[in-house]
Amino acid sequence: MARLRVYELARKLNMSPKELLQELEELGVNVKSHMSFVDEEIANIIIDLLEEDRERRPKQLSKPKKESDEEIEKEVVEKKKRKKITLKPGELKLDIIAEKLGVPQNKIIQDMFVKKGIALRPGQILKVEEVDQILKEYKVEVEFEEERVPEEEIDEFELLEGRYQELYEKKDELAPRPPVVTVMGHVDHGKTTLLDRIRSTRVAEKEEGGITQSIGAYQVEVNGRRITFIDTPGHELFTEMRARGAQATDIVVLVVAADDGVMPQTIEAYNHAKSANVPIIVAINKIDKPNANVEKTKQELVEKLGLIPEEWGGDTVVVPISAKTGQGVDELLEMILLVADMNEIKCYPRGPARAVIIESKLDKKMGPVASVIVKDGVLRVGDAVVASNTYGKVRNLFDDRMRSVKEAHPSQPVMILGFEDVPDIHSNVYVVESVERARNIVEKRLEKLESQKQTRKHMNLEELMKMMQEKGKKILNLILKADTYGSVAALRNAINKLQSKEIELNIVHTGVGEISTSDVMLAAAVDGVILGFRVKVNNKARKLTEQEGVDVRTYSIIYKLVEDLKLALEGMLEPEEVEEVIGRGEIKKVFKISKVGKVAGVQMLDGKADKEGFVRIYRNGQLVFEGKIESLKHYKEDVKVVEAPQECGIKLAGFDDIREGDELEFYVIKKVRRKPTFVEEQQE
Repeated sequence: MARLRVYELARKLNMSPKELLQELEELGVNVKSHMSFVDEEIANIIIDLLEEDRERRPKQLSKPKKESDEEIEKEVVEKKKRKKITLKPGELKLDIIAEKLGVPQNKIIQDMFVKKGIALRPGQILKVEEVDQILKEYKVEVEFEEERVPEEEIDEFELLEGRYQELYEKKDELAPRPPVVTVMGHVDHGKTTLLDRIRSTRVAEKEEGGITQSIGAYQVEVNGRRITFIDTPGHELFTEMRARGAQATDIVVLVVAADDGVMPQTIEAYNHAKSANVPIIVAINKIDKPNANVEKTKQELVEKLGLIPEEWGGDTVVVPISAKTGQGVDELLEMILLVADMNEIKCYPRGPARAVIIESKLDKKMGPVASVIVKDGVLRVGDAVVASNTYGKVRNLFDDRMRSVKEAHPSQPVMILGFEDVPDIHSNVYVVESVERARNIVEKRLEKLESQKQTRKHMNLEELMKMMQEKGKKILNLILKADTYGSVAALRNAINKLQSKEIELNIVHTGVGEISTSDVMLAAAVDGVILGFRVKVNNKARKLTEQEGVDVRTYSIIYKLVEDLKLALEGMLEPEEVEEVIGRGEIKKVFKISKVGKVAGVQMLDGKADKEGFVRIYRNGQLVFEGKIESLKHYKEDVKVVEAPQECGIKLAGFDDIREGDELEFYVIKKVRRKPTFVEEQQE
């Protein structure tokens, strides 16, 4: 047996790499990660030691358990002897607690300051931690009484999510599931080509600009095990879609081209994966190219992302590949499975299904559909399902190859047919016992949301009118329409990055589908602009836009939309007034002219004097006047400009206290086009 990597030895011992690493640590064997090598001799010793350890362990566990039971029993008896008080959420006040304890407030204040160093005051509102410390000091148990929520305010949809949180606490009932993987990376670094190589289909050529702009999910089989891939958009501004992808996945594969290195979109993708707290595998692509430099790319990973490859002593799995030739792709898939084993990706495999929506739309032939990945349980045809905004009965399920299936298991991507309306992409899907219950859950939820929406809308309209009347306040009202909810979310995210102190972007309404008359009427009412992404304007709406004078703009590339919006924002800003000093002069003589007043005989020292500009007068370094020029003469002629080293006569507007030797500074006010400071720029 030649030397083995830790994960290979784990396979031989029929245990997970994570378990083996823990065992090796206990045995005093130094290994950094699952990729570390173990020599043949050491491997044999480890096998023998672990087998002996497994035989001894059951006998050694019995006695400590008895001691542990005795300690627990003693602790329970002590707790029973302790006094217990009940506190409601509004009773976390020192005077109330003192009354319940039967201890004067001053005594508690004194004890807590002397013994704990905590300064309290009479009647102080306390934090839960402070209450806990006080009660421990007096050896009193506390029971917090939960505030009862009225039945009509209970959100059953949230209760469904709570059920799964409880199920996940039953660790022994959880089972491994296939990993869900998102492939991210810079445009043209080979993200889609890699997915094409893995699933043998083409995507990029069908999309405008060669960029994938919708989300799909695909499942492949590797060595008898399954891996699910989410195909996220390659466009760097679709950050909201990427963020959803990272949150829905277990592992991120970050594609970096060996001939291009770490680019801005690579950093953006990494940040989303990092914030989602998912493990990252780096695939260094395009190693088949003559100018590929794998080592330099690894160096950039360290410098720009802080990702240290395992072979350099770090913990990041880095796999050189060529998506074009297929070199290294099999190893990448093996590493995905290995990282999945290390992270123990599990689910609750039985009972009603829970799934996460990755895309939803209104299909012309099939109606409302949703692409989902099953997270727990088994989703079956005929199940009653509920999402945050709609419900339905599963009429049909289609897998990633659009084949009809009767059921879907954890990590399997499927398309659901049977929703009453297009479900919200931010929603999970839950199976409930009947369509009637699903309907009741959604109706109650929608009623609650509608009442909140009406209240908010009324307030927003009042605030909007008030703010528009404020001097200098600039607001751009927007109505967004797109082809899918995923596109809407991505547009919202991109537009929010354009928010600035100078201009407020107010998204009044968003929706999916063509631009309609109701959209136009809303835009006319709020003096807004309609932005459409990959949707058309219907004929009635087009005619209405001309009547109402509403600006409607449609786009097929999101970059163009954002650039146009930036220009529009710049145009809304008032030009900035900038002062520019244009010349200096000195009063050589003062002339007194009847019916005119004093006129300064000025020698221009540099620059020029402009009649339309302004002048400052300094005497002994102190400013004595700042204002307009009433008249400017060169000899006896009225002129607009006098340049150095000429002499001129100047009559100041409303100021006659001029003296020989006064210094003059001439300046003009220029209007310069202002650019808003966007959120992204502020963060930088």
